[in-house]
Amino acid sequence: MLLKTILNNRYKCKSFVYKNATFEGENLIIEIRPRVNSQAICSSCKSPAPCYDTSPQPRRFEFIPILGFKVFFSYTMRRVSCACGVKVEQVPWAEGKTEVSTPFMLFLASWAKGLSWQEIADRFKVTWNKVFRSVKHVVEWGLASRDLNGIRAIGVDEISWRKGYSFLTLVYQLDGACRRLLWVAEDRTVRPILGFFRWLGKERSSLIKYVCSDMWKPYLKVIARKAGEAIHVLDRFHIAKWMNKAVDEVRINEQKNLSREGYETLKHSRWCLLKHKENLTDKQSIKLKELLHKRLKSVKAYLMKEEFHKFWKFISVGWASKFLDSWTRMAIRSRIKPMKRVARILLSYRSLILNWFKAKEEIKSAAVEGLNNKAKVTTKKAYGFRTFKCIQIALFHALGGLPQPELTHRLW
Repeated sequence: MLLKTILNNRYKCKSFVYKNATFEGENLIIEIRPRVNSQAICSSCKSPAPCYDTSPQPRRFEFIPILGFKVFFSYTMRRVSCACGVKVEQVPWAEGKTEVSTPFMLFLASWAKGLSWQEIADRFKVTWNKVFRSVKHVVEWGLASRDLNGIRAIGVDEISWRKGYSFLTLVYQLDGACRRLLWVAEDRTVRPILGFFRWLGKERSSLIKYVCSDMWKPYLKVIARKAGEAIHVLDRFHIAKWMNKAVDEVRINEQKNLSREGYETLKHSRWCLLKHKENLTDKQSIKLKELLHKRLKSVKAYLMKEEFHKFWKFISVGWASKFLDSWTRMAIRSRIKPMKRVARILLSYRSLILNWFKAKEEIKSAAVEGLNNKAKVTTKKAYGFRTFKCIQIALFHALGGLPQPELTHRLW
């Protein structure tokens, strides 16, 4: 079977034909010529136009490698005399002045879903910049083609993406099975979240029924102003984080006091007090049973934390409200400062916390945490992501759920 037969089967270019294939070292050069009597297409207006002249030298476009050989299309570009002026023709396998063919771009971008960009560059013997431009091409196409109608639930959160005080504000869509990244912006101030609502527009913003976020005040302020009619839910995982932080603070302070007196009662007890019971190892379970028989502030804080887990099991908002009031009173009377601090935080955001029960079946706060974990994995794979533009493209590629241009070449 001839190579051009395979190419015609997998990537047939209308008005062009594959001619000779020759080797230059480890490179395979495939010559392409226009069909006889075919008209060139203007790259500006995409209309057929008569030929004006031909380039003196052929251009090469890198194609998908075959059996370890780098493959290049060789084509002599034509200029057309169009109503919009003398322009270079548009060819179906590449856009603009790029030296990488569109199929190869899609091929590299598909690998970028699972590997770091540097690993792909090493594997296919291309530069990091070629991988970046390939992913950028796919992401820009996807962003221009995605459907933004029907957004009813969103989640807002932030992640740290490099050393120092550098944060990204992320907005996700959380409608049922449609969970995707909608917006990425630098910092975690009012500006990025306000920019999201301006980008989404008043009409689409008014259709949002549920919003999930943490207690970060700039987010709460803008959400109340721009999506005031939506049910605003506080992320339960951030509440659990505050609770665990308080228990750990109590343990650390108490361990210091006990150590001064020569006791090691709380040594190796951190995860015993922070983990759920079902996640404890055998040794941790034994250690926890020993601690529960001792009169320690850490044990009291742990029991209060475990007691609060019952809050999320209520169905009725009324009963949940009574439990929350009862728990906060108990925590404030406990004389344990970190737990008292958590109780006051819960009271200050009482209405938003109770909204969780109104939206229990419509929005899952676990989805935000899951997407955030994937975002963190993407940033950890970010070899060479030194600019916001790079990390923005990588996050949209990994989490945006963007429509993909058709990939001609497949390995199966």
